[in-house]
Amino acid sequence: MEAGLSFSAADLAQTRFAVSPMWEVVTSYRIVAHRPDSAPHGRWAAQVRPRIVRAGLDRGWLAALIPGSGYLADFLNPTPAGPFPTLDAELDAIRRAPAEDVIDDLDTLEGKRVDPARLRSLREDPPAVLPKVADEIETYWELALAPYWARIQKVLEADVFHRARQVAEHGSARVLSELHETVRWDDGTLRLVRRHCSLTRDQAGSGLLLIPSVFAWPQVLTRSVHPDPPQLAYPARGFGGVWEPRTTAATDAVAAVLGRSRTLLLTELDTPASTTQLAAHCGMSAAGVSQHLIALRNAGLVTAHRSGRSVLYARTAVADQLLHP
Repeated sequence: MEAGLSFSAADLAQTRFAVSPMWEVVTSYRIVAHRPDSAPHGRWAAQVRPRIVRAGLDRGWLAALIPGSGYLADFLNPTPAGPFPTLDAELDAIRRAPAEDVIDDLDTLEGKRVDPARLRSLREDPPAVLPKVADEIETYWELALAPYWARIQKVLEADVFHRARQVAEHGSARVLSELHETVRWDDGTLRLVRRHCSLTRDQAGSGLLLIPSVFAWPQVLTRSVHPDPPQLAYPARGFGGVWEPRTTAATDAVAAVLGRSRTLLLTELDTPASTTQLAAHCGMSAAGVSQHLIALRNAGLVTAHRSGRSVLYARTAVADQLLHP
């Protein structure tokens, strides 16, 4: 099957890029819930899935709304107002989603979900239930994405800046043709080949919103809701290396400033970890690790995120830059 999105000069002029936290929520949940062993995200999913199960998110609203394949409810991916919207802004849009739009999405999902009673309650009173959906998304974010967001965001923003340069140097047509193997530009039309969904101009508004995603691979995903611009989420450049352990030649220089123990903790935080885990891995006492983490957090080099009874620490983008200049 092939779908085509025609472009006028005005549509090209209104084509833009955006990084969307909610696209990462829905695509990552699909992986952790339905394909936890899938490369290249298996290492991440192995860490995250036990947290999701303990929190009951494997049988909540996200489980009811996000299937293992096929259609994703459009109201979960509101149109980003700018290039780098916050999760809070997108959750506000979800809470305010028009009831008729939510019901239309549920009609499309009908017969595919394992929890019809839950979806029935959403259908009966969207304004009352959507805040519960948003609250669950916030919980999922804290457990599954917030501890890793610095490295995810770095990949997404790098993709946007790279493609913006390509547009300036080579034009939009070339960039659109290089998004994915199933996407090509052909005589004023963006064509999606081997696709089982349509993307046509009469289903959406003008322009095009291009959204890089770490978790979308191996597909491109679309959203077409009039009068919003159509959205196309595609695999970001470099997504395959986002979970790889990082080595650095700058460690000795950083250690000369921060000290060996704190530098060791920063390098260990390639993946988020608790105080107990860090103490075991680094051969330090839990009390000593805690003191170092407080200092690193005060310096803006680590962040803390609650996961059940534990607190997971993650390296910030500032720390990444120190270790990987």
